[in-house]
Amino acid sequence: MRHIFLAILLMIGVLGCQMEAPIQALTKPERIESVLTSMARISGRFIDLTHTYDDMTVYWPTAEGFQLRQDAVGLTEKGYYYAANTITTAEHGGTHIDAPIHFFENGRTVDKIPLEQLIAEAVVVDVQARCKDNPDYQIGVSDLLAWEEKHGRRLVNVILLLRTGHARFWPDRAKYLGTTAMGEEAVSQLHFPGLDPEAAKWLAEQRAILAIGIDTPSIDFGQSTHFQSHVKLFEHNIPALENVDIPPDLPEKDFTLLALPMKIGGGSGGPTRIVAVVPD
Repeated sequence: MRHIFLAILLMIGVLGCQMEAPIQALTKPERIESVLTSMARISGRFIDLTHTYDDMTVYWPTAEGFQLRQDAVGLTEKGYYYAANTITTAEHGGTHIDAPIHFFENGRTVDKIPLEQLIAEAVVVDVQARCKDNPDYQIGVSDLLAWEEKHGRRLVNVILLLRTGHARFWPDRAKYLGTTAMGEEAVSQLHFPGLDPEAAKWLAEQRAILAIGIDTPSIDFGQSTHFQSHVKLFEHNIPALENVDIPPDLPEKDFTLLALPMKIGGGSGGPTRIVAVVPD
């Protein structure tokens, strides 16, 4: 208990130093309650939904892949060990976020996405059965309504994850993308599930999701040519998480998601560490 109490005091001290003026007006008991509430929300089993960045990371056929250059490694002349690398990556590759500006001129850049849209309750709509024999399946309004009927609630104020089962093919480009070809000519050969544009419109206009994620390379299905799901979501500043590693046993509701991208000023997206916190 002592180490928990000390941790709480430390967090209270940090809050007291970093909070903006209106929040500093909280009394000490109120700050303690706030800390305990936050701790309760992030307690449980942590599940990493992020694919590792390495030379096998899958990128769009027109993008350069992840590169890590080893700048220093080993013992220095002064006797201590030192390692440092330089990395190069496109914004949109591996497990990453699409900021609304990616397909909407007036959309938010990645550094402007509110944290409330990236750390929140999450739910999973599972369409693995429909995608098993149809790599071009588009998740429709009927799939979303079926989830609502099953769980007795609407898709409001949640991060929505779409589980197609496609993550099982990572990092096999032939199976994951539908092709191993590179360059512009490869785009027409892409095959993987995505969100139907009508469903994207319905989510944006009839519901109120905070963000959306999928276990494929794009929120639009592989054969899309106009990326209308991107456009419709981003017009409403709903960011998209792509190449999310959604395991089969992640529950369909009652868990918290933390999706924190690299904070790139003016960025259209960026690598993102995504973690689900499932209650014990």
